[in-house]
Amino acid sequence: MPENHHITIHDMPDADRPRERLLNSGADSLSTAELLAIILGTGTKQENVLQLATRILAESGGLNGLARITAPELQRIKGLGNARISQILASLEMGKRLSALPVDERQRIQSATDAVRLVQDMAYLAQEQVRVMLLDSSRRVIAIPTIYMGTVNMSIVRVAEVYREAITRNSPAILFIHNHPSGDPQPSPEDVEITRTLIAAGKLLDIQLLDHIIIGQQAWVSLREMGLAFQD
Repeated sequence: MPENHHITIHDMPDADRPRERLLNSGADSLSTAELLAIILGTGTKQENVLQLATRILAESGGLNGLARITAPELQRIKGLGNARISQILASLEMGKRLSALPVDERQRIQSATDAVRLVQDMAYLAQEQVRVMLLDSSRRVIAIPTIYMGTVNMSIVRVAEVYREAITRNSPAILFIHNHPSGDPQPSPEDVEITRTLIAAGKLLDIQLLDHIIIGQQAWVSLREMGLAFQD
């Protein structure tokens, strides 16, 4: 093979080509590296496209790291020019926008898992957010407003802000959801204390706090399921 031959997916055996496997078996049959290889399209003189994709993921800290990466950080990875960097960032942004699409108002929340599916984008946020999931009397989602962004100290979260939208939209039940950008979803003492405060306030307002969910990078926790603050 000539030294300057540009290795592409087409140089791989048919059974190993990610694009063909995607078309024949579905995208969920591919690894993250294989999906990234399809986005990149070609490799370099030194690496085929799958090797390049695997190295990019390793140097980025996996998919979680790649989801948070910036253009200058990608520029420091060998083998990536502006075109490939643009392809990666555009693909990641499409995924983030898909996660942030307005939820189906008929979505019913029967468990913490149901709620987490609707806020999965919070796992990839570089800063803290607090969201309130508003539910109707049938536990169907009304809306999921964001009430805090940036560095969030639970000791400064105001009860009035948490319940404002629920009162306005006549929502009888809510879930309090925030993320830990550090990646560790384990609740702090402040997280438990604000939950107790919100439960007490909800009783006065006749609005039930169903759960407090904390989203990490690869895991999440429900304070209700952990038996923290919730007594029933």
